[in-house]
Amino acid sequence: MREKVLDRSGLAVGESLLDVGCGEGLIGFGALERGAGHVVFSDISDDLLQVCREAADALEVADRCTFVRAGADGLVGIDASSVDVVATRSVLIYVPEKARAFGEFFRVLRPGGRFSSFEPINRFGMEERKSFWVYPSDGLTDLAARIEAVYREIQPPDDPMLDFDERDLVRLAEGAGFFPIDLELHAEIRPVEPRPWEVFLNSSGNPKIPTFAEAMDQVLTAEEREQVSTHLRPLVEEGGGVWRMAHAYLTAVKP
Repeated sequence: MREKVLDRSGLAVGESLLDVGCGEGLIGFGALERGAGHVVFSDISDDLLQVCREAADALEVADRCTFVRAGADGLVGIDASSVDVVATRSVLIYVPEKARAFGEFFRVLRPGGRFSSFEPINRFGMEERKSFWVYPSDGLTDLAARIEAVYREIQPPDDPMLDFDERDLVRLAEGAGFFPIDLELHAEIRPVEPRPWEVFLNSSGNPKIPTFAEAMDQVLTAEEREQVSTHLRPLVEEGGGVWRMAHAYLTAVKP
């Protein structure tokens, strides 16, 4: 993902890049390896920015780095028209004010600068995942609906992880003033790989929601949990489900 984001950005040797929501600096350090003249690491986490500082020192590239505590929708401390590339990887799924974020990306880019991003499209296949995640509910529709309600209460349709698809990304980029815009969508529907039952029980779809076992404990009786386990365990261990996921790479240019 990192390499494709950087490939699509058209980053040239000596150019500057802003890694928004940098985390541990995957994009930014990749840009430095490719000869970026300067990289700005921005994140809302002081701890992660410190990780990036320490890594920059260890790699002896600190003189080509700046570290800024800022969110994607408010890039405070980063001047207008100051960078050649803005890059993100799985950042917009955490941002409620996506239009404001696109406006900030546009603001900090120089004319001719590029925005390059990777985002999972979690809305894809969302209706089909309302059974037991990726497995059929068959005669246990009511129990599946009660478990699904646990997740829906935490992440309703307007949650930042779910409130957009690839068309929205294009619309947001165009609304911010970017032109031209290119989006590449990859959608995948395939059999689920078999996996151990305990691994499935103790997994969650993303960091914001409980594991499947925790969700069952909240809304099902012991007898109902046994019903679900009897139905689901063979499907999980034999790969009897359907995986549905999509992701998008977006590249947009500031005229």
